[in-house]
Amino acid sequence: MKILLASSEVYPFSKTGGLADMVGALGRALTAAGHEACIVTPLYRGIREKFTQIFREDWSFNLPMGDKWVQAGLCSAEMENGLKVYFVDMPEFYDRAGIYHEKNVSYPDNDQRFIFFSKCVVHLAQYLPWRPDLVHVHDWQVGLVPAMLQQKKSEGWGNPPPTCLTIHNLAYQGVFPPEAFDLTGLPKDIFNPDGAEFFGLLNCLKAGIAFADIITTVSPRYAREIGTEEYGCGLDGLIRRRRDRVYGILNGVDYDEWNTTKNPHLSKPYSVTRMTGKTLNKRELQKSFGLPATDKIPMFGTITRLADQKGVDIQLGALEEMLTTNMQFVLLGSGSPEYEKGYRALALRYPKKVAVRIGYDEKLAHRIEAACDFYLMPSQFEPCGLNQMYSLRYGTIPIVRATGGLDDSVVDMVQDAKRANGIKFHEYSARALAKAIRKALAIHDSPELMRRYRRNAMKADYSWEQTVNEYVRIYEVTANANIRGY
Repeated sequence: MKILLASSEVYPFSKTGGLADMVGALGRALTAAGHEACIVTPLYRGIREKFTQIFREDWSFNLPMGDKWVQAGLCSAEMENGLKVYFVDMPEFYDRAGIYHEKNVSYPDNDQRFIFFSKCVVHLAQYLPWRPDLVHVHDWQVGLVPAMLQQKKSEGWGNPPPTCLTIHNLAYQGVFPPEAFDLTGLPKDIFNPDGAEFFGLLNCLKAGIAFADIITTVSPRYAREIGTEEYGCGLDGLIRRRRDRVYGILNGVDYDEWNTTKNPHLSKPYSVTRMTGKTLNKRELQKSFGLPATDKIPMFGTITRLADQKGVDIQLGALEEMLTTNMQFVLLGSGSPEYEKGYRALALRYPKKVAVRIGYDEKLAHRIEAACDFYLMPSQFEPCGLNQMYSLRYGTIPIVRATGGLDDSVVDMVQDAKRANGIKFHEYSARALAKAIRKALAIHDSPELMRRYRRNAMKADYSWEQTVNEYVRIYEVTANANIRGY
């Protein structure tokens, strides 16, 4: 099949979270499986300088945006395995310090930036000599593409390719003032409660859910959760009406990138049969953070956005209680100034137990995953989550709240004592998380039990080879049925 993937971020070119990892890995997995895949994404600041294999295409966009026309160029890069990545080159929109915001303040023209990007995706789908069999869009930034492609049919494009929308996080919907709808060029009659309108506002993700031919989420449990009032973020009614088009597919992990044996970010390799390297990585990280260097003290880690969704509030509460025990904690992340301040204060009070790095560092993320004994992921909700799956491969036992993809990918002893590879808790509270940490301390005190958990964790297989087959099956059914619209 020929698949055109569209995303506002794609690893290794741009990244703020798991969306970039997933789209880049899916594109590579599709080409590795023998399909033809192209990705289109904006050309952000610094990409051209960092990746010298990017070349300008003999192609230009000149697209209407309300009462004006906006021009842009097109660049591309060929990846090692035949995957082609297209970049929309429009400096006024994309040559900025951030992707979506600066200093935690969203860009005021994000509606224009991503409506224009969506139009570029449609333009490529229509005019590239390489004609896609299906267009796969990701999250609100390209949520208008399904409706725009359907509109092309009424304008004379006989049979536009069907669309698949993947919801990575329903909480982020791309909601803008109603005037932004005028920029889309879409017919006024779709700006209604069954389409793109949301309490008088334009909702880009809602439009995608209403008009995509098929909808996927990044885990089976999340596909069920978003049809409920608790997790539906105001769109649960629409999702229930379209439930026959909604599928949950657990994200895969790129084990070429996230592995413990051939990893340039790790100084000491290790494997399920040779674990000495993990101990050495732990001592190295402890020394670099100024913590006592010993394998006898259990080390807990978190790499996260400091946001309410990630459960950092109950994590702070649980750590206040549990740091009186013999444990260490390291954090890499950034986000809410209030939470950043809270974790810094914790590190000042417990300088021999807590280390905090505000920001993101890819190398340090791998080092933390490799060094820690346990990984904390107490999310309020988690559509899929990737760090718990990275942790499993690194022999770092995940402690997760049983929600979304965390519940789908981690096995607790209560579920299966022989296959247990992590610890789950259910109640969203500091008390419940503290209890889970106590379980971890008990496991650490039993070397044989710790070894068994680690063996089970490192043998878990969440590779893209499995995941891509599920996507291809859905692509084929959608393309063959050519089912249309809401």
